[in-house]
Amino acid sequence: MSEIIEIMAIVEGSTERNFIKELLQPYLSKKNIFITPIMASKAGQKGGDIKFTRIKKDIEIHLKQRSDIYITLMIDFYGIAEWKNLDEARQRNSPSDKANIINKAIQEEIEKLLPAYNSKKRFIPYVSIHEFEALLFSNSDLLAKGLNIDINNIEKILSECGEPEMINNSENTAPSKRLDLLTNNKFKKTITGIEIAKSIGIEKMKEKCPLFKNWLCSIEGLIGGNN
Repeated sequence: MSEIIEIMAIVEGSTERNFIKELLQPYLSKKNIFITPIMASKAGQKGGDIKFTRIKKDIEIHLKQRSDIYITLMIDFYGIAEWKNLDEARQRNSPSDKANIINKAIQEEIEKLLPAYNSKKRFIPYVSIHEFEALLFSNSDLLAKGLNIDINNIEKILSECGEPEMINNSENTAPSKRLDLLTNNKFKKTITGIEIAKSIGIEKMKEKCPLFKNWLCSIEGLIGGNN
């Protein structure tokens, strides 16, 4: 019988939930990995203001609920608050440095808080330095076509920033803000964004977004006990 891996992904909002359902689920299921998105819980909060205490509760619930599943995150760096080493991470310019600091910090905290639940193996942190929309910049042509805008506008942004995961550097120049500006606030990330993501595909996103690739490789490596 083939090995099957089940993963619960705690997500920040409906866009991330839809991305996992419509792109990552089909992609990973072919590898016998079944991922289910779960919105971060707290009455009255939907995305943003993601405090560590809020996420910790969700991680704890799902680690304790079943011993045969894995837990991961899909949370935006710019939406988190009151996390260990957050100030240190914010001082770094490199997306990889930010990610290493914040993901290592939460991994260590969860291992310290929940040592009896094999959290070192079963928990895979992923605080993405970019927001979801950065992944759409993996293919300039398909993004421009999907938004019906000039491809040169997309290429200019990538030329300035270097790569998709380096676009998000302030509240006013984040990927979603740039797309809002290019489309006169007509960009709908939960609909248009997901459709463009489907046209681009996971493999292209992995090719252009190394932090996103590292996260998925950690998940894919669970098959066969390689993680």
